[in-house]
Amino acid sequence: MDKKRIVVALGRNAFGETFPEQQKNVAKAASAIADLAEEKFEIAITHSNGPQVGMIQTAMTEFSRLDHRYTVAPMSLCGAMSQGYIGYDLQNAIRTELLNRGIFKPVSTVITQVRVDPFDKAFNHPTKVIGRYMNEAEAEAEEEKGNHVVKEADGYRRIIASPRPIDIYEIDAIRTLVEAGQIVIAAGGGGIPVMEQGTRLKGASAVIEKDYTAAKLADMLDASCLLILTGSEQICADGKPIGDIDSGEAIRLIDKGHFDAITTLPKVDAGVSFVTSGEERTAIITSLERAKDAVKERCGTIIRSAGIQK
Repeated sequence: MDKKRIVVALGRNAFGETFPEQQKNVAKAASAIADLAEEKFEIAITHSNGPQVGMIQTAMTEFSRLDHRYTVAPMSLCGAMSQGYIGYDLQNAIRTELLNRGIFKPVSTVITQVRVDPFDKAFNHPTKVIGRYMNEAEAEAEEEKGNHVVKEADGYRRIIASPRPIDIYEIDAIRTLVEAGQIVIAAGGGGIPVMEQGTRLKGASAVIEKDYTAAKLADMLDASCLLILTGSEQICADGKPIGDIDSGEAIRLIDKGHFDAITTLPKVDAGVSFVTSGEERTAIITSLERAKDAVKERCGTIIRSAGIQK
């Protein structure tokens, strides 16, 4: 394990809902990453793509309706597009911030495919709502194609699975770049979910929870720290902020249902998964603005392996 290697998971608050918002917000994320670079960390970054992949899927669907020569883009393709354009904005913002500080360090984005199990129970219980609102006839057409839909107040929307990540196919390339001193942006949006079919990788109609992929990436890189950046300085349970905690207590809180299934549970669960998969590891959950203090363990929710809580 490299004690100065860190994987940073950026939440959706680091980007925004529109192109201009994203370009503005990535500058804040770049500042936090540059702070870590000044602390001499080897850095790999993953990120959310919640609003972006939905926007791309909606745009591609509307395009296919306007021009029937084109088909609706599959979710795997939308995920790849989101990795590319978020990576483009993020790597340029980080490069600019580094150069402004006199730091000469390359930044790369790796389009990343993540293996999922075709028999993952998540495919029978989809949870991720995505895309535009549809009327009843359009929803029925989606169901005839084998897709799942859910009814909301403003109409029907497609709902897709969120399986767990099993493997990261580009991990050797990511590791090589990190070891060469580059800052690497990888597995954006949880990675492009794919299934093996012989020698071919087939995209899955799914979205992987990015926090779980961040934990998998940190484990496969043998990082010392997983830093999950979100909108709050600390995770709360029963309205009380959680500071330093060991994995055993975190698991007890998970089992008692103290964390929201959509927002906080994946972060805590991913943190536990990471610290219990190796030795001398910490997972830290905090806000983007407190990233520098968090890696010095001055703030945030810090999860350690059972028995080594400070």
